[in-house]
Amino acid sequence: MVVLSMLTFLGTATAKDIAVPYGTATVTTRPTPVLNTVFDVSYDDPQKLDLLYDFVRNTRQVTRGKVAIVTHGPELRAFAKENYTKYQAIVDKMAALSKEGVAFYMCSNAMKMAGYKPEDMVGFITVVPSGFAEIAYLEYRGYQYINPTPLSTRDIRQLR
Repeated sequence: MVVLSMLTFLGTATAKDIAVPYGTATVTTRPTPVLNTVFDVSYDDPQKLDLLYDFVRNTRQVTRGKVAIVTHGPELRAFAKENYTKYQAIVDKMAALSKEGVAFYMCSNAMKMAGYKPEDMVGFITVVPSGFAEIAYLEYRGYQYINPTPLSTRDIRQLR
């Protein structure tokens, strides 16, 4: 009976009811200078580009600078014209970012390894000789490197 009562209590306890020895998180804000950013993208699944869209939108709100996306992984197939119907929703989102000034660069090495040519890709892509070299060049030009791991935090509070 005591164990059942304890389990019932623990099951209904809220975050403020639980004693934690570390206190509560603080919130801080600071002015952020305008920063140019380069996103290093190599995703195993083109659908993960949907998360990239959110990462870019959220980051741009704070950094307010130029944004470049360098793609050099399996996700590049989403930008192939032959796959537009399959990936239309995400490609349209990427095209909207492009219209807002986000630059899209694709590694020609990765593209060739996947069997594509520049003319196979949608028009807002710029093919560069090497994705990694392009990232290095952009960093040299003052862009801040971001490696957006495609893991969503949506619904992680509920453990499965």
